[in-house]
Amino acid sequence: MVDVFEQVEEELRSDRYKRLARTWLPVVGGVLLVALIAALVFWGWDSLQTSKADKASIAYDRGMQSLQANNAVGADAAFTQAAKDGNGAYKSMAVMQRAGIAVEANRIPDAIRMLDDAAKASGDPILSDAAALKSAWLAMDTETLAQIEARLTPLTKDSRPFSVFAIEALAMARLQNGQVAPAREALLLLKNGLDTPEIVSQRADLAIAAIDSGSAGNLKKIVEAQRNLPAAPAGLPAAAAQAGAPAQAAPAAAPARP
Repeated sequence: MVDVFEQVEEELRSDRYKRLARTWLPVVGGVLLVALIAALVFWGWDSLQTSKADKASIAYDRGMQSLQANNAVGADAAFTQAAKDGNGAYKSMAVMQRAGIAVEANRIPDAIRMLDDAAKASGDPILSDAAALKSAWLAMDTETLAQIEARLTPLTKDSRPFSVFAIEALAMARLQNGQVAPAREALLLLKNGLDTPEIVSQRADLAIAAIDSGSAGNLKKIVEAQRNLPAAPAGLPAAAAQAGAPAQAAPAAAPARP
């Protein structure tokens, strides 16, 4: 009799397991299928990004070689290809290189537009702020003070990587537009700032001396002396390097005025 009860109970359990299997196996199978599809999509996306980064790296290197050979046309074409194929970091650096070529050809409006595009291309402030700062320097001769302030003020915050250089640029823009007192105050802070790079402190000291001697009109020569547009930013963010961006030799601590 006990064996009969055990057999009946076993059959009941078997039926219950079968019902559970019929109910949940399709659900589990669907979840596994979705997970497999997601994994395949990610693998495909990652492979595509790697392929694009490789192509951008080759094009960027070709552009640098063309620049060294004084082949501006070839360099511009190569950097255009690098910007098209690359990620945000590559696009930002390649477009900055193109802006440098435009400056050499005296196409300043084109250079400003390119630098504005470069600033938007990357979410890394080392790249975006470098491009935005160079663009502001170039725009000083054609835009109003209000427009320049709108460009530079966000870059002057302590958390931004080139805040010291943005403060200097803003002071020069104000001085250029006759706002001597606020410009001198900012330059004095830069001159005495503990975190101010030596080259910026020296320029601030020269500007203050020119203001105090009444020869501030000659400061335009100081500004002109900063018209140097290094195509690569001061430092390459780790995220860009990990994404396949080419290593850059680090020049000065921050981008010079274009």
